[in-house]
Amino acid sequence: MPDAPAPVILVTNDDGIDSYFLRVLVEALQQTGFQTCVAAPMAEQSWISRALSRRRDVNVAEYTHFGCTAWAVDGTPTDCVNIALGHLLKDQPAAVVSGINLGHNTSLPYILSSGTIAGALEGAFWGLPALAFSMELPGDRIAQIRKVHGKVEGHLDTSLRCAGARAAEFVKARLQQANPDPAPIVHNINFPATTTTVTPVVHTRPAKLKLGSLFARQSPATFAFQYMSEKEGDDSPDADYNTIMRGCISHSILDYSFLGA
Repeated sequence: MPDAPAPVILVTNDDGIDSYFLRVLVEALQQTGFQTCVAAPMAEQSWISRALSRRRDVNVAEYTHFGCTAWAVDGTPTDCVNIALGHLLKDQPAAVVSGINLGHNTSLPYILSSGTIAGALEGAFWGLPALAFSMELPGDRIAQIRKVHGKVEGHLDTSLRCAGARAAEFVKARLQQANPDPAPIVHNINFPATTTTVTPVVHTRPAKLKLGSLFARQSPATFAFQYMSEKEGDDSPDADYNTIMRGCISHSILDYSFLGA
């Protein structure tokens, strides 16, 4: 009998289809034996959570730089996954994978604001295994790294490629598990900036942080978004943020069915 075809993984992100981190993840999945297809935003869509483009048309264009079927979508990560699953793919993929995000997605305020996690969550709402991947970056270099679409070099590139390979391992392991119920579950995995092939994985929970205001006054009646450092932290050793700060990989299972419990 012929071998079964390799599982197809739908990949998205919120940093945009030109992100180097997205490319590394796609290549790692392909090297692990998966078929991949990509539906990612044409431009960065960070901090947009589960927004949908309700009041305008969303344009889709084929994208030819991944060595697989890919679309650049003029919309949010949720738009990308919803349109791909509903219209672009002939068959449902084996899983929806989002990332690798430039910077961590740990703690409740970040998780609920993240476009990366929202892209995976849309897949979970379709009953598919869903995983979101992010990687911590040095705070003083994030702005510069974003300007070059995530193109990193040296030890950060080595760490990123290790994170990509570990991400593919997470996907493979998830597909070997049963999908027991239709609960919308996202596996949220955060890699430290020093990820290696042997970095330990810790099962975590979202940290409870209070960020304070994320806006800076520009004039008496004008405010602009400005990322601020955490004001009040969560000292628990099993918190996701503390885990990556210790140099471990954080793995939190986000079960959205518990929101109403």
